[in-house]
Amino acid sequence: MKNDQRTIFGWAMYDWANSAYITIFGAVIGAFFTGTIMPDDRYWGLSGEALFSILVGLGSILLMLAMPVLGAMADYAEAKKRYLRGFMLLGSAFVLITPFIPDGQVPLFLLVTLVGQFGFVAANVFYDGFLPEIASDDTIDKVSSKGFALGYLGGGIYLVFALALIMLSSDEAGASFTESLAARIGIFGSGVWWIGFSVFSLKRLPADGPAPAEQMGLRDYVAIGFGRTVSTTRKLRTFPQLLLFVLAFIVYNSGTGTVIAVSGPYAEDTLNLELETIALAFLVVQFIAFFGALMFGIIAGRTGPKRAVMITLVVWTGLAVMAFFLPEGSDVGFLLLAAIVGFVLGGVQALSRSLYGTMIPEEASAEFFGFFSVFSKLSGIGPLVFGAISAMTGSGRAAILSVAAFFLVGLAMLSRVDIEEARASRERWSFEGAQTQTDDAPA
Repeated sequence: MKNDQRTIFGWAMYDWANSAYITIFGAVIGAFFTGTIMPDDRYWGLSGEALFSILVGLGSILLMLAMPVLGAMADYAEAKKRYLRGFMLLGSAFVLITPFIPDGQVPLFLLVTLVGQFGFVAANVFYDGFLPEIASDDTIDKVSSKGFALGYLGGGIYLVFALALIMLSSDEAGASFTESLAARIGIFGSGVWWIGFSVFSLKRLPADGPAPAEQMGLRDYVAIGFGRTVSTTRKLRTFPQLLLFVLAFIVYNSGTGTVIAVSGPYAEDTLNLELETIALAFLVVQFIAFFGALMFGIIAGRTGPKRAVMITLVVWTGLAVMAFFLPEGSDVGFLLLAAIVGFVLGGVQALSRSLYGTMIPEEASAEFFGFFSVFSKLSGIGPLVFGAISAMTGSGRAAILSVAAFFLVGLAMLSRVDIEEARASRERWSFEGAQTQTDDAPA
């Protein structure tokens, strides 16, 4: 199935499907939580901005425990498609529940949001796991970029609908179509979009393999998944270049994840911007990221993916510093930052995924992308740091500088990764049942 255009398009369309939700999560759900669900300025002694960022961070760390086990289970059962469908339905179902949570129900809202995020992240493990299966080394950068590009475009198109609803709403006394109602409709619609386009995508993805001859229960699958996960983790230390890339990714992705997670609450809570401006900024990000992902796919073909990612990290550092100095109420400044974010966001995400995909064995792609998701969830330390600093200082401005530190340290670590050695090392992996082994060749 490698490089089959019909399959690649179907795979990329899943990014189109789920990006409506993740765009609404950043543009609307965070600001909706701080501005509507929160009954007062503080809950449990924390601001809405700090509480939401801490939720994202803690949720990420909890989610990381399940991801590699799920990936290993799917590889063993050759069931990436079935797992993708199941977790897509779980995540989208809880997104559909979210708009019906009454104002002031903070714990319930956080719980439902967490389960929706779990479904989204878990489904992406199996979605990402298809990448080495459908693309070869010479096309994987462009295929990965195509997925992100379609995702940004789809998310942007849906956000136009949500933004139109918000702009048509009114919070004046006696208004029937309020901003809160518009936000709730926008959140619900993102779940419908996610389910609908996922059906199209799943029809074009490669079918699952035959079920294992030995029928096993859930406990057996978990044991196999956990066994392979532990074994693979132990072996990672014998592949220093892959391990160094993983560590660099964890660090700089902590910065990227923080920007995505807290931009809405930061804009609403610290910059005192309106929901319309925040949603418009995310709309700018989506459409520019479409072109940015494609452009960095081309740049990577000329400079190499590692150097292209390093370019984005330099820009990301400058963005964090600019956000620190952005004046309160600066709509134009926030939109300008959003435009720059859009340009580099697609590049760093698409190329990090494809670069990692060229370093791992194809026969265990779901397991290794389960690890990739773990690395992404370890990056939840970024929102945790942001939330902690925001809580201690009473403002997100000091916290935003921590983001620049993540990008700078990640850049320094990535510069030391030998990509060719990392790619060559994957030939030393071999898999036998639930065991992960390597040859005796030195790393």
